[in-house]
This record gives sequence, structure tokens and C-alpha cells, in this order.
Amino acid sequence: MKAASYTQFGEPRDVLKVIDMDKPEADIGQVVIRTIYSPIHNHDLWTIRGSYGIKPELPALAGSEAVGVVESVAPGGDETLVGKRVVAAGVLGTWADFFIALASGLIPVPEEVSDTVASQLVAMPFSTITLLEFLDVKEGDWVIQTAANGTVGKLFIDMARERGLNVLNLVRRSDAIQAVKDHGGEHVLSTDDAGWQEKAQQILGENGAQAAIDSVGGAVVADVADLLGVDGLLVVFGSATGEPLQLNASKVISNHIVVKGFWGARIINEMPHEERARLMGELVSLAAQQKLHLPSGGEFAVDNIVDAVNASLKAGKAGKILVHP
Repeated sequence: MKAASYTQFGEPRDVLKVIDMDKPEADIGQVVIRTIYSPIHNHDLWTIRGSYGIKPELPALAGSEAVGVVESVAPGGDETLVGKRVVAAGVLGTWADFFIALASGLIPVPEEVSDTVASQLVAMPFSTITLLEFLDVKEGDWVIQTAANGTVGKLFIDMARERGLNVLNLVRRSDAIQAVKDHGGEHVLSTDDAGWQEKAQQILGENGAQAAIDSVGGAVVADVADLLGVDGLLVVFGSATGEPLQLNASKVISNHIVVKGFWGARIINEMPHEERARLMGELVSLAAQQKLHLPSGGEFAVDNIVDAVNASLKAGKAGKILVHP
């Protein structure tokens, strides 16, 4: 079979190679899955660079999430799984014709969910719904989010709508506003427009927002925090600019603002099994009702993995780049 592999950490376009290898065999508790689609996530690229929180042993196979069909199970395993379409995440080596996953971690996919959506069902959507839970907000509350035109931002709009939340969506460029509105974002402002803070305050009202999530960093964080009400919560889960957070001490003090970091991998790993199952059930239900928008940004065969990686790094994609056999 073919698989994308690397023997050293570095820029994916430089270190990834397509290799021929034997089809894997399932060990106790495992299954072999025939890949349909596997997305290219940012954390996949960070892993290959050696800059993610988890470093695989080298040589390593790339890719961490996929939808596929169970090809075989280990001796003594559940044979009824064979032929089932499933999603697997948190695994290694999904940019390949076949890969190994734990049988206990498989998520069955209803017929109503397309391969494109199913292949992306866990990493970004599950992080987003976990982030939503982390905010501890209720129906009718206001939440501010930066980077509203990104994948997590659009998923947050979808999920917040279902839970009856009000969302103020912020983008960094005026030309990104329409895309968020087309996605269903009702209140959208660009932080490069003069006077956006005053417009935001008018939308939120004098009590401000109950919570805000930021993945941009830098000076805009101070403006966002200033829009929070008393006992407001600011959650930081990324830094697109790479700049240090900026806050105005007076508002943080007077409104008792709480600032928390959010790392989805840690939260998910520490989450009780029952809670994880409940949230995943909610996601699958939303996907089956076509209420989660997870389009493809293009499909590439694993033979063309370097082209696929290059495409994933381009701005303005419609969605995630998907790798297939």
C-alpha cells in the first residue's frame, strides 16, 4: 500500500515522502480501516514539523483523522465491524491506503452523513463543541469570537445557533464579512474598520458579553475583553498573529474578568467517557441533519501528498484539503 511518511521533522513539503509498504495487520483490540478521506489539519503539519505537543517516533506515518471502511479485525475481535463505515481520530498514519485504529474508539457514521463531512467530524467539530461547553453559557447569552471566518469560527456559529446563543463575530478584514454572513453569522464586524468597538457595544448592549473566545492574539484582545460584562470570561485557544496578549488592567479589575487558556487535547483527554459520548452524539446528530458545514477544499491522492500540503497552506480555501488513496 501507499502511505505518506517522514524520517525527520521539518517543513512537510520538504520531509514528506510517499512510500510503498505492507498493508498493516490488526493487533488485539485493533481494526484495519480502508481510507476514504483524511483531512490535512494544522496540527498534522505541526506534528511533522516537530512543534506539536505530541512527537511521534521516527520514522512516522502522517495524518490523524479519517473516514473509512473497516477491512478486518484482530483475532477475537468483533467481526460485525467489517464493512462498516466509521470515523477514527487521534490515530497515526491516515494519509495512506489503510491504517490501524482501536476498535473501542470508532464512531459509526449514519448514511445521512457524507464522506466529506464524516472525514472531518472529530478534530475541529469536537474541539469546538468542547470549547462551547467550556464557556458555560446559557441560552440568550452573548459570546464574542474572533477569527469568525475560520473553520472553528463557522462551526461555532452552527453550534451556537442550535443552543440559542447570540454571537458577535469578528474578522480581521472587511472582505471577510460577507463569507461569515453567507454562513449564517448575523452580527459580523471587521476589526480593521474604524469605530468597530462602538458598533460592537451597541450590538451587545450595556451589560456586554458573558464570554469571549480569541484565537488571534495581540492588541485586539484588549478590545474584546473591554466588551465583556461583569464576571466575563475570556478564553484563549490560539494566536494567529503570534503576538502577546494585550489587556487593559482597569476593565479586567473593575469587571472581574477571568482569562483562561483552552487546549482541546487536554480537555478531551480528561473528559469522562459519558460526557465525550454525549457531545459526540450531539455532533453526529447535527451532521446527519446537515447542520454542520464542513466542505472540501480539494481532494488529492496520497501519491500527490506534497501538492496536497501546498494546497492546504493557501488562504481562501473553501474547506479542508482531503487526502484519499
